[in-house]
Amino acid sequence: MELLRINTAGSVDDGKSTLIGRFLNDSNALTVEQEALIAKKTKEKGMQNLDFSVITDGLIAEREQGITIDVAHIYFSSGKRKFIVADSPGHVEYTRNMVTGASNSEVAIILIDARKGILEQTHRHYFISNMLQMKAVVFCINKMDLVDYSEDVFLKIAADINKMTAQFETTPDVYVLPISSLKGDNVVNQSKEMDWYQGETLSQILHTIKTGEISSNIFRFDVQQVLHVQNDEFVDYRAYAGKVISGSLNVGDTVMVLPSGKQSEVKEIRKFTDTLNAVQAGESVQVRLKDDIDISRGMMLVKQPDDNLFAKDIKAKLVWMDEKPATPGAKYIVQAGTRTTQCKLQTIEAIIPPENPSDLQDANQLLLNDIALVAIKTGAPVFLDAFKENRANGAFILIDPMTNNTVAAGFLER
Repeated sequence: MELLRINTAGSVDDGKSTLIGRFLNDSNALTVEQEALIAKKTKEKGMQNLDFSVITDGLIAEREQGITIDVAHIYFSSGKRKFIVADSPGHVEYTRNMVTGASNSEVAIILIDARKGILEQTHRHYFISNMLQMKAVVFCINKMDLVDYSEDVFLKIAADINKMTAQFETTPDVYVLPISSLKGDNVVNQSKEMDWYQGETLSQILHTIKTGEISSNIFRFDVQQVLHVQNDEFVDYRAYAGKVISGSLNVGDTVMVLPSGKQSEVKEIRKFTDTLNAVQAGESVQVRLKDDIDISRGMMLVKQPDDNLFAKDIKAKLVWMDEKPATPGAKYIVQAGTRTTQCKLQTIEAIIPPENPSDLQDANQLLLNDIALVAIKTGAPVFLDAFKENRANGAFILIDPMTNNTVAAGFLER
């Protein structure tokens, strides 16, 4: 069964958690325990409509405040497709959580309150979705029941969305639809209150979007562990365990080891006790080579040499996630896959305002949730591709060596 990874985002109280609960309820995907929890919380709050938000607002602090603070993950399936939904927080100060929730997603659902229209967070969430190269972004104009299901309200917000998305050279597939997550209009079932809308429901859209990672054909294998085995079954067994980040690998292929540049032929590919002739991106396997080459954790196997992988002066988009500001000259640890090395933030070239990404702004420091173009110098190559060319091998994080906190997510420009 196909799997679709979804991230939900929106401003505070736009109804993300209620939408997810409604989707599960109308798809008959709730457990008996979840149905009981919804009934209990609805009664406690004295609400007329069922409180579906309790399904994702699992933290006590979130339930007390009625907001989502952390990224909640929901796993469920319909008759045709499996879903993983990451429900991201709405506050501006939790943009870092949205980046975390969206980093492994293929589709973004961005909610907009029909009474408020596009807000700062709408621009920010769409910018991040675009930056992360989502396959599709679904704008759900929610709470249409509170504006009397007005077509004029919908059309005005839809026009504002078109204006926003037009600022970008390339965009994911964009869908815009009017919904009421509280009442269930156009979530799974077609709305009887909005006969002027003849488009697909949210469920129909999510069931037609093609699944699977946006994967590059460039072969990258991240070495995570070297296995030495000596027993009756395996004599002088030496293999390199890791993950095929992108591309594919076949027995008999010639690969190059980075950083040494030495080459050898693939002798065997093994997954658990099975031997395979070929593997694809996303699979974790053991690779054996014909030649005995010095390979250790953090090295990479590739098929074709690429000088760009050895770059130590890199340009990147950076989302700053720490309350402590970043200034040029500050030193961090950069981690990409299993590779770590020291690095220095050379320059902050510009802050990118999500509401107007072409209006680049000068800055001498990065503050929490800032998105910026930066130059970084690394102590050793981290073997990254440009994010737009290879999403699976184009991202990294920065770590504060003093606190061990993750302070930024980066996406290589080149």
